[in-house]
Amino acid sequence: MQWQKDEFVISTDPARIDIPYVHAFLSTKSYWAGGVPIEIVRASINGSLCFGMYAGERQVGFTRVITDKATFGYLADVFIDEGYRGRGLSKWMMETILGHPELQGFRIWQLSTRDAHGLYEQFGFEVPADPRRIMRRNDPDIYRRSPE
Repeated sequence: MQWQKDEFVISTDPARIDIPYVHAFLSTKSYWAGGVPIEIVRASINGSLCFGMYAGERQVGFTRVITDKATFGYLADVFIDEGYRGRGLSKWMMETILGHPELQGFRIWQLSTRDAHGLYEQFGFEVPADPRRIMRRNDPDIYRRSPE
C-alpha cells in the first residue's frame, strides 16, 4: 500500500526499504538498538509489517509493526531522519499505521519510548494503569556480545 502527502510517500512495499539506511540509523543513532547487526535488522523487517517514508526515492523514515493482524500490534523502530523532523511526518506516520486496513480491531497496541510520549498520547497511548501486569525480559547488551 502507498500514501502520499506533499512530496512524501509512505509505503509498505518491503522491496523499497533501504536496509543499509535503516540499519545505519538504528545501530548508530537510536538509543534502543545501538550496535544491532544488519542481519538482525533484515530479519526483523522480514518478520514485521513495515512502513517506509520516502522523499522521492530517498528513505527518510521507518516504522515496523509486530503483529498477529488480529488482536495485537507493537510499534517498533519508529524514526524520522533528523533532517526531516518538525514537519508533522511522525504524526502522519502514526495516522497511516493506525488507519491501515490490516491493523484494525486490535485489543492492544503497545510500544516503548523514552522521549516521545506527547506524540503517542495524541493517538490514545497511555502509561498502563497497572504496570505490574506487564512483564518483559530484557537483554540490553545482546548486540555487544560475540556469537558463541
